[in-house]
Amino acid sequence: MKVYYIFKIKNEFVSLYKDTPSVLYNILKNIYYMDKDSVEYGYNLFNQLIQTIDKIQLDRDIYIYMHQDIPYIKKKDIHIIHNLYKNEISKLRINNFYMKLELEQDFSSFYPYLESKEKNLFVCNFHRTDFFFLEDYLENNL
Repeated sequence: MKVYYIFKIKNEFVSLYKDTPSVLYNILKNIYYMDKDSVEYGYNLFNQLIQTIDKIQLDRDIYIYMHQDIPYIKKKDIHIIHNLYKNEISKLRINNFYMKLELEQDFSSFYPYLESKEKNLFVCNFHRTDFFFLEDYLENNL
């Protein structure tokens, strides 16, 4: 299972890293793997880069939009798409600072909806060195 973290990047950093997303990825990866002695520094750096997500509103919006689709369910805080026809299993958990997406395949049906609701989303998988701005990914893959 692939695990992606989705961050909402502040506008000034999107324009700075749009052409070099690997630099942004490396900053976030360093924060992710930072040791406990550097937590305060990592937290301050993270807060400079990341814009908060309205968790309650986005949770509600996703539920309202998708609850009538047969392959969608919500269990506690986790939104799940289990679509046998598309061979898709996607699990999305929304937090105030990031979203965590677990999936079996390369594409998630959550991507287009998230992009329509939130701008400047940066998606990264720290274990597989995979990263992209969601808007760019959708332009190239839809």
